[in-house]
Amino acid sequence: MRRRRAELGLSQEVLGDEAGLHRTFIGAVERSETNISLDNLERLAVALKIDGWQLLKPR
Repeated sequence: MRRRRAELGLSQEVLGDEAGLHRTFIGAVERSETNISLDNLERLAVALKIDGWQLLKPR
């Protein structure tokens, strides 16, 4: 997620705004500090312009 966000030139705050999530949540997800629901995963995928399954692939 962090790599795709960087490719798009988005800050955590902008990604959060586009996904309807708080920037601190975006940071926690990127650092693997919190679990994420499928609903939020889909919100992030839409904001990142990718399919949701791509966020589930191992690095």
